[in-house]
Amino acid sequence: MEDRKIRLAGMIYESLSNGPGLRRVLFSQGCRHKCKNCFNPHTHSFTGGELMDMDEIIVDIVSNPMIKGVTFSGGDPLEQAEKFSYIAKKVREKGKSVWIYTGYTFEEILSKISENKGWEKLLNYTDVLVDGKFDTNKKDEKLKFRGSANQRIIDIRKSLNTKEIYTINC
Repeated sequence: MEDRKIRLAGMIYESLSNGPGLRRVLFSQGCRHKCKNCFNPHTHSFTGGELMDMDEIIVDIVSNPMIKGVTFSGGDPLEQAEKFSYIAKKVREKGKSVWIYTGYTFEEILSKISENKGWEKLLNYTDVLVDGKFDTNKKDEKLKFRGSANQRIIDIRKSLNTKEIYTINC
């Protein structure tokens, strides 16, 4: 990949609430979903945030032995799937897990995968996908790793291998 910059709205260097274990969280800049009462509305614009060097991000993640994985949130990481797939590949090669939060459902992703550059590649480097738009009417603060009851925590490895959706209960 020639352009080694990714547009991020922000980053959490150490998080325990965006997947299991201590995680680095990258917030993608750009989202088409614009969910009502989104907790990150500043991430919706595709021109906001800042450009960051992906190789520097990767080195910082893999050099920290305390970090168990990386979580891509948003915005929507699928809007920059090629760039996130580059990061995901590199961190998985170093034994770190990859979680993605997206407003797209797994079914939508599969039905549109051929027309969206990078989606398939990104899924192939993903361990867990939390799918679906945030639904303020189904908000539940007791849910672990998701904001509303319609969102699913999907084991992507198992789901892609069997062509069935395997959810994880947390």
